[in-house]
Amino acid sequence: MKIIQEAARTIPVMAETDVLVVGGGPGGLSAALASAREGVDTLLLDRYGCFGGVLSQVGVEGIAWYRHEKTIESNGIGNEFENRAKEIGGSCREAQSDSEALDAEMFKVVADKMVLESGVRPLLHAMAVDVIMDGNVLKGIIIESKSGRQAILAKRVIDATGDADIAARAGAPYTKASKEELMMVTVMFACRGINRDVFQKYVNEDLKPSYSDWAGESWNQRTSGKEENMFSPYIEDPFKRAVKEGLICLDENISIGGTWSTLSPEGDATQLNMVHLLKKDCTDVWDLTKSEMQGRDAVLKAITVLNKYVPGFEKARLRNFGMTLGTRESRQIVGRYSLTEHDVMNQARFDDTIGISPEFIDGRDIIILPTTGRYFQVPFGCMVPQKVENLLVAGRAVSGDQIAHCSFRNMMCCTVTGQGAGTAAAVSLKSSVPVGYVKIDDVQKLLTKRGVKIK
Repeated sequence: MKIIQEAARTIPVMAETDVLVVGGGPGGLSAALASAREGVDTLLLDRYGCFGGVLSQVGVEGIAWYRHEKTIESNGIGNEFENRAKEIGGSCREAQSDSEALDAEMFKVVADKMVLESGVRPLLHAMAVDVIMDGNVLKGIIIESKSGRQAILAKRVIDATGDADIAARAGAPYTKASKEELMMVTVMFACRGINRDVFQKYVNEDLKPSYSDWAGESWNQRTSGKEENMFSPYIEDPFKRAVKEGLICLDENISIGGTWSTLSPEGDATQLNMVHLLKKDCTDVWDLTKSEMQGRDAVLKAITVLNKYVPGFEKARLRNFGMTLGTRESRQIVGRYSLTEHDVMNQARFDDTIGISPEFIDGRDIIILPTTGRYFQVPFGCMVPQKVENLLVAGRAVSGDQIAHCSFRNMMCCTVTGQGAGTAAAVSLKSSVPVGYVKIDDVQKLLTKRGVKIK
């Protein structure tokens, strides 16, 4: 590999803050709000032009699509996201659960309002590209933006990038599955021109989809049994038929088939989660490039199939793609504690709990919904990276095995780790102790005061 040597240069410090949160998805947004609400100077950074992560940038609407009558929730900031969206008409009933489907565009406004109300300092269009270290202590980050290369110094840093970008650059150990094992990435899309009544009749009378259909060729999922006959907005057979009849041809690492979400009275079908690409590493820029381009091509093929074989979609046309890929898995830190499959499936309890998450697994050929009131506690230790001080990790990059990841990667659990991390950062500053050694009782008391269920 050819290399070049960059010349040393002086980098201006563009901001200093008590808590810096890198990444404004559900986890990072929750972390920043939690920290700022405790009166701590907090800066929230995102590389895109809006906050919301997979909600607003990818277009995944159901932050709590697993929720059913007996589901027990953490009741933190994630629930606020649903409530605030509903208040301004930015949501509707989710298709398969007792939850809200959040409008991707309106959630950008929801996030803006919550950030400004809390006193968080927002910084958009800024990409974290390096870290500032003093030994093994993280002191800040280097960013690149239209304003150039600049530094942000922080007393506490929360990595909510989803890919553990900051932790990895700081030298924290992490794991990552091989490209062959990584979970699929998705190009989300929306259509206009749907005849909702005709499609709903087809769904109710002919398709009659359930979670048992997830065992098809596209997803190959298995349930715990109790989900088998539950309704799921899933469709696959028309795409299999199209391939068999030669209407479309797909690369071996691309599959079409999946779910829809909102069907509006105006004829929009949003969160069409139907195009999936395998063996792609979302920390590899070449793979990201290929996935975006191959995915868009596959979306047009999917719409061709919908037009021909699915009643109500005869006149459907593309409305939009998601702003970026929907990614499920990449780096995960090696934390003080690593969540396990046994933990998330057997109601694990921890002395350092910072919240709870329903017994919900989605991925690795398993779909289990929390219909019985079972839940596990989320430990503070899974957010504390090894070998690096002054850093917490929130969101899907926390420490755990592959099956545990299929639970804690869900957006609502990301808000749990985010709120826990932001609260811990604030408490550590006020008590003048390193964030990795904060007194967990104080964190738990504050979370409970904020209405979070931790036990």
